[in-house]
Amino acid sequence: MPEPRQTSARSPSVGARVLSAAALPIAPLYGASLAYLAFHPRRREQRGHPRDHGLPCTELKVPFAARKHLDAWLCPGSPEKVVVLGHSMATAKDQSLRHAKFLHDAGYTVCLFDHRNHGASSDDRALFGLGDRFAGDVTTVVSHLRAQRGYGSARIAFYGFSFSCFSSMWALTHDGFDLDALVCDSGPGHDVPPLLRKYLEAEALPLPALFKDEPSRSVVVQTLCAVGPAMLRAQWPPPATGKFAKIPLLFMSGEHDAIVPPSSVDALAERYAQAETHILPGAEHLLGLETDPEGYASVVLDFLERALG
Repeated sequence: MPEPRQTSARSPSVGARVLSAAALPIAPLYGASLAYLAFHPRRREQRGHPRDHGLPCTELKVPFAARKHLDAWLCPGSPEKVVVLGHSMATAKDQSLRHAKFLHDAGYTVCLFDHRNHGASSDDRALFGLGDRFAGDVTTVVSHLRAQRGYGSARIAFYGFSFSCFSSMWALTHDGFDLDALVCDSGPGHDVPPLLRKYLEAEALPLPALFKDEPSRSVVVQTLCAVGPAMLRAQWPPPATGKFAKIPLLFMSGEHDAIVPPSSVDALAERYAQAETHILPGAEHLLGLETDPEGYASVVLDFLERALG
């Protein structure tokens, strides 16, 4: 997800309010289209490759349906300790390359992949059940590594970023799927609708001038916050029993995160007795590694050493 932008308050002109009122009939349609765009974002050009960071790489195409695949990079390290990295909304696996670098330098096998509708992975134009579909990407990649790539006995952690934090948590509700540890950066939050509103406020979703002012803005926001969760069809937050009572969890939040604030992450983490939380000083959304590279990597590696052994 793009970094949030700081916007200053302004008083709309009379003309702007008149145009906003005229746009009311189409505001619900635009709000629904934003919900669709959030989960089916426009593609962007890949901005990096493991070789740019000196990482060994095997390129994978992991099937998830007939003639559909998830694009992945496998960077071999230890055969016994594997970290699978996701990415945030509207980005791709290259976003996580700097994280892959410090993990691989520490000896881990690292696998980075693109969720469906992102990066080089296949499209999935489904409207509903998206929570299970994105979670299925996580289970598909991990299962492929275990069954097809020789990591059947490895201890495997998933490392999520904002959007993929939600996907990985929800993946643990799927029967027959398990992980040995879960690391979450900039998410997940306790409630989904407020986060969609914050994405919009941070200008991470497009809002034409016609809808920037009242009264149509409120209608767009209300529709987005209603349609988005309906498209996911996931009973959030996940239960605190079963697998969630055992798996080691690390939740990291930027001190100045304007999209998934630490208070929302902490409210979720409190449900799980074994969860650890860490506030990243001075960091904004997804900028923990950039803000303090050594401190950030130290927190992650210490947790993984304890969780994976």
